[in-house]
Amino acid sequence: MRTLLHICRLLVGSLFIVSGLIKANDPLGFSYKLEEYFAESALDLPFLEPFALALAVLACLSEVVLGFAVLFGGRMKLATWALLILTLFFGWLTSYTATCDPDGVYTVMVNGQEVERTVTCVTDCGCFGDAMKGSIGRSLTPWESFSKDMILLVFILPIFLFRNRIEWNSKADDMILLPVGLALVAGWSWVFTWMGPVWFTVIGFAGYLLIKRFMQGAKAEWISAAWIGAITLVFAWINYAHLPMRDYRPYAVDKSISEQMRNSKPPVNKTYVSYRNKTTGEVTEYDSSGPYPWDDDNFENVPNSTRIVELDPGVPSQVQDFRLTDVDGNDLTASILDEPSPVLLVMLYNVETTEKDGLSAIKALVDEAYKKGWYVYGVAANDFSAIEEFRHAEQLPFDFVQCDEKTIKTVVRSNPGVLLLQEGTVRGKWHWNDVPSFAEAEVGLK
Repeated sequence: MRTLLHICRLLVGSLFIVSGLIKANDPLGFSYKLEEYFAESALDLPFLEPFALALAVLACLSEVVLGFAVLFGGRMKLATWALLILTLFFGWLTSYTATCDPDGVYTVMVNGQEVERTVTCVTDCGCFGDAMKGSIGRSLTPWESFSKDMILLVFILPIFLFRNRIEWNSKADDMILLPVGLALVAGWSWVFTWMGPVWFTVIGFAGYLLIKRFMQGAKAEWISAAWIGAITLVFAWINYAHLPMRDYRPYAVDKSISEQMRNSKPPVNKTYVSYRNKTTGEVTEYDSSGPYPWDDDNFENVPNSTRIVELDPGVPSQVQDFRLTDVDGNDLTASILDEPSPVLLVMLYNVETTEKDGLSAIKALVDEAYKKGWYVYGVAANDFSAIEEFRHAEQLPFDFVQCDEKTIKTVVRSNPGVLLLQEGTVRGKWHWNDVPSFAEAEVGLK
């Protein structure tokens, strides 16, 4: 039993630590995912949307602290109940995601009239943020996420059922659980191509061992939990106040947006439709790409007979929504991405909520960029009347283009943020707290 509990604690603890840190690496991104769930068209919990960021940080904090608690053997009654509830909740959430009907509708009252609207299905649960896409090329499907939670539950149940046998680690326990736990964290980190969780775990273990050296009992357990909680909050705050330490998105520095667009390929499908000969009653299936008797009075279409066969799944592009249009509706995407001279994009997903404190540094950078012959555009999701009002109010010396709000949020986790492009490749990206001088910005250029 002791061996079984050690195995379960090692697997559960290491996975919770890495899962929580992956989310804490990008707390804003995780909060955007929660907002998708809270939307009226999804879980219909719009009153929670203003608290999405706080709930995102709380979820990250819970996972990391519980992961360490399982490895330390601290406060196991509280920790195991929290583990079980959290896992069951995420299991329910992933099952909801997996069973969502994209053709479903719901009814709302608008001006006293019932109006049907389409259900929004969250296709990616956000369990590992963008890390799965950025490391192995795709995220888990909803059913894969649900299966992962159920497998995790299998390892949590022995810890929960036999929690009374797990005590605050002895020295012998530490000699097994800490090095093996660190090795497993390193294994998960290797999968996600980021060693950040390894260094975080080393710091967490070091603080825990130092606390144990000077105190014992319940006090040591609570102070160890406080230590892990404190460094997790600091880690999450750094990633919120700046940019994620590890950028898994397709707009990371040195990623080529142009190349990703060129390498994409739409899926190839063939549609078949059946017609019945009224004279003979014979039903024949036709390839819709060729001639078929749609205008022959002797033939009638067989209802619900249309079927689509996928010939080639194509190659999806993660940057397909990166579209920049000017006030006249002209698509400037290609010209901006093909431009050999540096292009600064000042990105604001919402001009009404943007942090204006960062604009003075951005304007200083823009002034120097213009002197050196760089191109500069503002990028926002608002309508152009709101954009122009904002531009004049803030005395911004550059024209704006429009882009989808979700895309802007994906490009840079900052409002405003700055993106430096050259021939479609991202040469630099900065949070408004970290706007560089011109000399610093041009370092990454070729």
